[in-house]
Amino acid sequence: MKKLTIFTLAIMACNLSNAQESKGGKSNVKMVTETPQPINPSTLWDLGRVSAEGLSSDGKTLLYGVSNYNPESNTSERNLYTISLANGAGGQFTDQKGGEAVVQIEQNGDVIYLSKGHLWKKNLTKGEATQLTSGEMALENVKFSPDGTHILFSQSVLIKKYHSTDKYPELPKSDAYIYDNLDYRHWDTFNDGKFNHPFVASYSNGKIGDPVDLLKDQPYYSPQAPFGGAEDFIWSPDSKAILYVCKKKFGTDYAVSTNTDIYRYELSSGTTTNLTEGMNGYDIAPSYSPDGKSLTWLSMKTDGYESDKNDIILFDKSSSIRLNLTAHWDGTVNSFIWSNDNRKIYFTAATKGTVQLFELEVPSNIKSKSLPKIQQISTGDFDITGIVGQTGDKLIVTLTKFTRATEVFSFDLKNKSLTAVTKVNDDKYAAIAENKIERRITKASDGADLFSWVIYPPNFDPAKKYPTILYCEGGPQSALTQFYSFRWNLQLIASQGYIVIAPNRRGMPGWGVKWNEAISQDWGGQPIRDYLSAIDDISKETYVDTARRAAIGASYGGYSVYQLAGVHQNRFKTFIAHNGLFDMRSWYGTTEELFFANHELGGAYWDSKNEKSYTQFNPIEKANNWHTPILIFQGGKDYRVPIGQGLAAFQLAQLKKIKSRLVYLPDENHWVLSGHNAQVWQREFFTWLKETL
Repeated sequence: MKKLTIFTLAIMACNLSNAQESKGGKSNVKMVTETPQPINPSTLWDLGRVSAEGLSSDGKTLLYGVSNYNPESNTSERNLYTISLANGAGGQFTDQKGGEAVVQIEQNGDVIYLSKGHLWKKNLTKGEATQLTSGEMALENVKFSPDGTHILFSQSVLIKKYHSTDKYPELPKSDAYIYDNLDYRHWDTFNDGKFNHPFVASYSNGKIGDPVDLLKDQPYYSPQAPFGGAEDFIWSPDSKAILYVCKKKFGTDYAVSTNTDIYRYELSSGTTTNLTEGMNGYDIAPSYSPDGKSLTWLSMKTDGYESDKNDIILFDKSSSIRLNLTAHWDGTVNSFIWSNDNRKIYFTAATKGTVQLFELEVPSNIKSKSLPKIQQISTGDFDITGIVGQTGDKLIVTLTKFTRATEVFSFDLKNKSLTAVTKVNDDKYAAIAENKIERRITKASDGADLFSWVIYPPNFDPAKKYPTILYCEGGPQSALTQFYSFRWNLQLIASQGYIVIAPNRRGMPGWGVKWNEAISQDWGGQPIRDYLSAIDDISKETYVDTARRAAIGASYGGYSVYQLAGVHQNRFKTFIAHNGLFDMRSWYGTTEELFFANHELGGAYWDSKNEKSYTQFNPIEKANNWHTPILIFQGGKDYRVPIGQGLAAFQLAQLKKIKSRLVYLPDENHWVLSGHNAQVWQREFFTWLKETL
């Protein structure tokens, strides 16, 4: 399934956040422990969560956000901070209740930001915050036109009368939904007939004119559902047009397609043009070059294939030539930005178990259609998770490691070095024991090299024996790199006394397009054999207690656990599955993004050509082989992997008298978002391992 980069992880009861003050996003709490201790759920959730917001126009100041969790109120508070890139000076910029998000940083240092649906303004160096907009209309995903005369934002609009109170207003106490098409539910909500639409209006010092709906009366989403945001629309450099991303399909057609396009809406005439006509996969993230002469975006070729190779497409306005800049490169792009001088494009991509920076030189003669040289410019055991911007010869980026949550760094383009800009959690990590992390290469069953990360407990002693856990990544085509999760945190798991091995099995980006594609329609084949090869290989080490091995995972990782339960031949002593796919027939009949199921399984279960996906690669078909203890987590509002999957697996285990436990989270979706629910998740997770491993 899709793996999105933000996970939540539970805490043990702890209220350190009430005792701390923040200055510049850095905790002033002095840890009393002299010797660093292994990380635990409490210390994990006491970390500040950092996000970059943008650079000042002169490139000298970074704005960033920090969220801190309060376990008593079960809420997070997010504020904005500033820091000088020259000397590190800075401090807290906002202190309003709730969460603030930067919309624009103006030439004079004024920062326009959103707070509770309204625009505010505050200067970087002087003055107090002033509210610009008010009223009942709450703004979302705001962008100002370059000339400052118009505002672009999104709103949810009722288009279809699916709910009974809309269709039959004389029955206000009814609660029913009536559908004639698919797309009746998505992610964690049933379709109530409302669609996200982009709106444009005149703007002057907080005064908003009459908004114009760019998709008036049309049952389409922009921003995209369920996770699209302000990145789904941009202004043309001359402020005369708006470009927006939209999949203009409805109902069942919408559910089986990934064909988003980029549309251009002319303010003067109200006419709309499809700029990506004939491009059949995802077309997203439009971006103009700084000089406004070229338009770029990310594009996938294949309709219905959400994990296809992601390429950077360039459209030259003067010649109307369209060129795929990364067609010749054996990888897939995560995100990109233009260099300030219009000559290069910098992008991030998974490679060999990490996410790194790459650069390409934009062809000077686009008519020759020559493809640029692409080179990797950063190296190391870390993930570059995003590019904030460029200032001089430096890129400002966000970075994670298995043992470090997100912080902002400066990457020197000349000497290829990284320097920390923010150090929000440094004091806290100083009190946390380090984990040894190693790269490991295993020969897979077909002779291919299989890479894994191995995370060891603090103070690892190779003379001792340790219980060992196989971590199965979701996706299925998600990169397993140096991510930092607040739920599936591999450092946290290892720090409780376990060795964790995390293989880059078939289907993961970072090892070439062929490797990435190899999992489709082979879910229970080579990828599962890769997992068995990885656990068998590390089990040769004398420090692995082969009588105490476990397999854990969520989504496709949960599917992997269910599949392993029927084929592992006594390798594992216990399993943990979260929102995993258990019965592929019932899953196909209840999941919402049918394009994913059609591509990954080959199509419907009633089509005989897809028989293997629903028999040999269907965990329920191996029910008779189940005999190992299993803990099952299931979210009640998970419509990607609906509730019946977890319930059926638990019922199988119970009826076979297998030690098993179900943790049902009725208000959670494919993830666990509530801090207190996450606390329960965490406690049950580690309690189960103590009981069974």
